[in-house]
Amino acid sequence: MADSSFDIVSKLDRQEVDNAVNQAAKEVANRFDFRNVDAGIKWSGDSIEIQANTEERANAILDVLKDKLVKRGVSLKVLEAGEPRLSGKVYKLGVSLKEGISQENAKKISKIIRDEGPKGVRAQIQGEELRVSSKKKDDLQQVITLLKGKDLDVALQFVNYR
Repeated sequence: MADSSFDIVSKLDRQEVDNAVNQAAKEVANRFDFRNVDAGIKWSGDSIEIQANTEERANAILDVLKDKLVKRGVSLKVLEAGEPRLSGKVYKLGVSLKEGISQENAKKISKIIRDEGPKGVRAQIQGEELRVSSKKKDDLQQVITLLKGKDLDVALQFVNYR
């Protein structure tokens, strides 16, 4: 009998992120506390740029973006926000998006599966994803449950379950 397997990936739904940015921009444009203060949020290449006239307002816009992302089912672990920095008369805040599993995170996940997972489960690193395989499908279900219970600093999705 062939092994069953699934892949652990960290992918980002760019359309959902784009929708969240657009919704946040609309809310910022319409909210009373952001009127006439030169506040905004927009795409800047592959990252998101927030600008406001004070540091507090820049962080408030980031909170609005986080709220919109959560409502659209995007994990906040994909965001990597910097500190607001003064640029001319406005504060700018860069927010980059993380996608893919780094080698060190892949090694951590693989170690968790080896140490705490059921016996006979193998995890192998394939670029920016991990393939987990086992003879028993129940063991794979246990690995998924185990990893969902861990507080890792990367958003995980489980795909190609066979």
